Amino acid sequence: MAERGLPWAASAEERQYVVKALRSREAIRELLQPQREHAAYALAQLEPGLYERTRWFTAEGPGGRGLVTHSRGGLGDATFVMGDPEAVAAILAIEPGPARSYLSCRREHVDAVRTVSSLSNSQPMLRMAVTAARFQPREPVPAVRLLGIDIRRINQLYGSDGNPTYYESGHIDAGVYRGVVIGGRLVAIAGTHAVSPRERVAVVGNVFTHPRHRGQGYATAATSAATGALLETCDTVVLTVDPANAPAVTAYRRLGYRDAGEMIEATATRRDSAALLALPRKLLGRIRGRERGGALVSVRL
Repeated sequence: MAERGLPWAASAEERQYVVKALRSREAIRELLQPQREHAAYALAQLEPGLYERTRWFTAEGPGGRGLVTHSRGGLGDATFVMGDPEAVAAILAIEPGPARSYLSCRREHVDAVRTVSSLSNSQPMLRMAVTAARFQPREPVPAVRLLGIDIRRINQLYGSDGNPTYYESGHIDAGVYRGVVIGGRLVAIAGTHAVSPRERVAVVGNVFTHPRHRGQGYATAATSAATGALLETCDTVVLTVDPANAPAVTAYRRLGYRDAGEMIEATATRRDSAALLALPRKLLGRIRGRERGGALVSVRL
């Protein structure tokens, strides 16, 4: 079926999408805002200093519109996708992204991502969101602000389960971190994956309690303190949690977080063939789509 007067291919086996790079913050924001809670991390990437590390692509065709973001960060590369799965597949065919990245998507996008990458550590996650109007602070014990100068004990805490971590002081100072100290020792922490005062959105993450101090409400106290601080400058604060982790889900609901949909998080490893084919596909697509202002890419899913 034609859409917006463009002559899309009608074949059920192969459909065509026009893929374009996005460089306007305003245009990107317009696409993300309707799914603000799902796209919170991507919105935060519009913040100055982060935006320069991102690449944005959109595709439009018979199934609708899709968006892909590839970003670089201090803790590794990330890929976020949303929209029509066929459109996402069209983008990834010519812009498959880094060799290895942390993927966030919905379940319906998994097959599209697998056309160019293998997925490991795939985990369904529950997205939860809170606003100032819904927030119910709960701090059974006081939580303190953590800064970059605390990096040594922060890494010691995160590594207490046997998996060493290598956060840097800049990661802490660039975010919002709160911790619970018992007997002079940091035993619980909650922080952020992304914060954007400009977009008024934040993603809570890196919530952790020392194995010997779990079940006492310390993580709830740290998360509550971090959430309260973030809501001073952000309208929307989100997090993701394993839906099978019933105690955590319950704790977040008591803080006022509500369910906002399912997401898939995974490690995406780009196939060598996808990297080799991307450039010729892009060149051919640009030739085919030069009259449409983008690359015309054929998709079979």
